[in-house]
Amino acid sequence: MGALQLKDTHGKRSSSMSFALRWKHENLRLIVLSAMISIAMTFMFLVLLYGTADKSVSVVVNGQETVVSTKQWVLQRLLDEQAIKIGPHDEVSLPMNAGIKDGDRIVIDQAYPLTVKADGKVRTLYTTERTVQAAIGQADISIRNQDKVFPSLGAAIEPNMTVTVIRIDKKYSESEHKIPFTVVKKDDPKLDKGKQKMVQAGQDGMIRKRFESVYADGVLISQTLVTKATETAKVDKVVAVGTKKLEPKVTVLSAKTPSVTTLTKSGKDLKAKKVLNNVTLTAYTAGVASTGKSKKHPQYGITASGARVQEGRTIAVDPKVIPIGWWVYIEGIGFRRAEDTGSAIKGNKIDVYFESESYAEKFGRKRGFTVYVIGPKKPDSI
Repeated sequence: MGALQLKDTHGKRSSSMSFALRWKHENLRLIVLSAMISIAMTFMFLVLLYGTADKSVSVVVNGQETVVSTKQWVLQRLLDEQAIKIGPHDEVSLPMNAGIKDGDRIVIDQAYPLTVKADGKVRTLYTTERTVQAAIGQADISIRNQDKVFPSLGAAIEPNMTVTVIRIDKKYSESEHKIPFTVVKKDDPKLDKGKQKMVQAGQDGMIRKRFESVYADGVLISQTLVTKATETAKVDKVVAVGTKKLEPKVTVLSAKTPSVTTLTKSGKDLKAKKVLNNVTLTAYTAGVASTGKSKKHPQYGITASGARVQEGRTIAVDPKVIPIGWWVYIEGIGFRRAEDTGSAIKGNKIDVYFESESYAEKFGRKRGFTVYVIGPKKPDSI
């Protein structure tokens, strides 16, 4: 009997444990599912509660700050709500998918298109910098102190602005320049009037000049003389001009020199003191080319005898041949009076005065003339 009882007790225990295990296994999934649903509903409730709550968010666009009230919880949604577009080169302080919460501050720097001309190249860049200097630095373009930038480096960036960089270079050069000497004339009362004598020879000087040339992008825009130094000083030529008046001299022929030469003109006989053969004639005027005097000179037109020149009367002679103040008769020319002298008038040579410089030049040099030296008194009209 005892063996049967032990067998029955074992069977009842196994049946009870199996039932409990089956109940626990079947309801575990239900418990887990219920917990997950509870958590999900709690999360959705919190999300719904958080998403529908107003949040105060500060949005800064290109330095302009605006405080907005929103129910959005993702940055992208907030930007769409505010109609703020973000370009590929813009900078945003938070990722676009970042969540936002009350009190957040979002900074947006929009990039501006910028055209930069420098070093012969034109490039377009997008920059979030707000000054020309910062944008140029971002483009890795070096600016030297002498270079010019337009607009200026401190100018504010504007959309589609064009910035031009002009490279300024300076070059220096030197050159030598001749300084012509000056002819200085000084009156000499000891020198016969009409004569000139060189007192000091002239010598050209030399100066060295240093120039600064400024180039803009390789093109010369200015050249400035920066220094001038004298290498050799000039020496002026000094010429003494005679102012001593010659006393008119009348040569009195001696008795041993009889006036035997007779000249007949228009039926009248003229006694000649002397006859000069093969005389050379030239021409001169009162101007600078012949006398070195301009019309402003106080001695302009005044002869060595003190008389004023007159065409048809005045000639320049060698006083040793024809005395000053004497009259002569030149074959083919007529009567003339010896009133002037000249450094080039020597021997049998006579310089005939004319008013016209052009005629005097055409006159040239004529040879083979016969000249009759008459005396200090002009013959009566013939």
